[in-house]
Amino acid sequence: MYGEHKKELSGGEPKTTNNRMELTAVIEALSLLKEPCAVDLWSDSKYVIDALEKGWARSWQKRGWIKSDKKPALNPDLWERLLALMDIHNLTCHWVKGHAENAFNNRCDELAVSESKRFL
Repeated sequence: MYGEHKKELSGGEPKTTNNRMELTAVIEALSLLKEPCAVDLWSDSKYVIDALEKGWARSWQKRGWIKSDKKPALNPDLWERLLALMDIHNLTCHWVKGHAENAFNNRCDELAVSESKRFL
């Protein structure tokens, strides 16, 4: 959303994970921006928000996609794409509780559920 402009996107993939779809949603949205922007990213995904806000994803990248517990970080292909987009755009991350009283988050959930049914 920008001012009065709003665009809704949805999609899915067979045999994937919720975390991959959460990352893909952010990547696809940022990829639509035609110039560097200040972006408020709202998500109910602690995986995405914490990894960005707390710097975990950048740390994983610096360590060759190894976490501090010496285990491999998941989804390095998507994190690489997202971190590259973050080098272009200025993101401010906001976590919102899922399935609560946030109309935008609830709309995103509706779109996600609808898309997931295509892959049953």
